[in-house]
Amino acid sequence: MSRKIWLACYLMINLTACSRSGHRKSNELINGSTSAENNTVKIEQIDGVYQIPVEINGIPMHFVFDTGASMISISETEAVFLYKQGKLSREDIKGSARFFDASGNISEGTLINLREVKIGNKVLDNIQATVVHNLGAPLLFGQSALQKFGKVSIDYRQMIIEFE
Repeated sequence: MSRKIWLACYLMINLTACSRSGHRKSNELINGSTSAENNTVKIEQIDGVYQIPVEINGIPMHFVFDTGASMISISETEAVFLYKQGKLSREDIKGSARFFDASGNISEGTLINLREVKIGNKVLDNIQATVVHNLGAPLLFGQSALQKFGKVSIDYRQMIIEFE
């Protein structure tokens, strides 16, 4: 069975418990900018990595800021959650994808379309992402979204990232 069909079937299963590893309370999430020109987001260092608040199709999550990741990447757990909330549909599933993981191994995943990715006060439409076939995989904010900005600056003293 192809990964595309497998993921679509898997997403339709009525799971009663869904870990929401990438989710935070909405009042902890977006600390956007104070002016229309700036798009500043607070970063937080957790377990040695920098995390940023992002909304995916209207659902607040925290992602690892990963300039080395070619795409936004989510786990099956988040994909199932988005599907159950009506935020991911069968039409958003685009096929299978192969990618190198952090250990250098080739992994297989599912290519999806995220209709809306909001970071700070900027909304990006129709961003490609991968679903990693691992329930506990971290959420990675990679180049499929980052390349939409002309400039990304990190201020480690203030713990902010500015997206221009």
